Amino acid sequence: MATLETQQLDEIIVSTRRKMLTKGGAALAALAFGATATPKKAEAQSATIGDSDILNFALNLEYLEAQFYNLAVYGVTIDKLSTPIPVSVNGNAAGTVTLSPTFAKVPFSLSYVQAYATETATEEGKHVLFLQSALGAKAVSMPNIDLYNSFNALAAAALIGPSFNPFANDANFLIGAYIFEDVGVSAYGGAAALISDKVNVLPAAVGIHAVEAYHAGLIRTTINGLDGGGGTGPLSTLTQMISAARSSLANPDPTKPITTPFVTFTGSAADDIGITTTPVALNTATANITASTIVDCDQNSLGWSRNTSQILAIVTGTKPTDTVHQGVFFPNGLNGLIA
Repeated sequence: MATLETQQLDEIIVSTRRKMLTKGGAALAALAFGATATPKKAEAQSATIGDSDILNFALNLEYLEAQFYNLAVYGVTIDKLSTPIPVSVNGNAAGTVTLSPTFAKVPFSLSYVQAYATETATEEGKHVLFLQSALGAKAVSMPNIDLYNSFNALAAAALIGPSFNPFANDANFLIGAYIFEDVGVSAYGGAAALISDKVNVLPAAVGIHAVEAYHAGLIRTTINGLDGGGGTGPLSTLTQMISAARSSLANPDPTKPITTPFVTFTGSAADDIGITTTPVALNTATANITASTIVDCDQNSLGWSRNTSQILAIVTGTKPTDTVHQGVFFPNGLNGLIA
């Protein structure tokens, strides 16, 4: 049965999709990926990428996730927790977190969603501390992070609407979390092959990858349950739109400008699947039963892996081939060599 929150989201989907489609591609791109800061000159990346650079790339993403979840649960940034998590390390200044002028933590009404959020906030904070410790003197400070304009931009790009507040209620929080988790899983999956230290660094990265996968599976299962498991409810529809947006950013069609509204990817171009249903074969040569798409994976049931350029494109709203990645969640780019 639809709740008031899902009914409201359903109305948003129907009304804003129609409005956004009439605006055309150029207007969509201007709203979604309009520059909010003067791009800095692309830094030379001729230096060899090492394990510490890969871990710092992961640390940037963990700063983002830790801030999102702790703000959702506790209403403060991680450096303001009762047991603060440092955002400025090795004498380098940290960026700030941009929030709505009327920001407030999520007013959870579902106890199990709040419990999930609290556990994840704790674990993402531990990931930040672990990576800072592992990197030692090489750890980078937190860059500028935007958790306000970013969600509005992605909502517009995914044709959800001109604005989106992931802290408004349980349903919105779940969709906000959905945006992050699958991206994190694919990032660690792609980074594994780049790590040279297979004894110390790789096992740790795989350990974080596993936790991110648990988070992704839990958030997708929760959304699927709230929507009744049919893959057609308002929350599931939003995940399909978000997955299409992520896939389009990571794999832009060279024959189309980035202004083209995102569409569902199929075939070899697809590297993201929203929550829906799919026919499968069980003890027969033809599909005879319907299954949910809880797991975000390919036709061989292998989790997607994305390279660093694809991840940068998703979190900044740029193209993988761009030399400067700034925007959306990282308005001034990431800190470190991979940025």
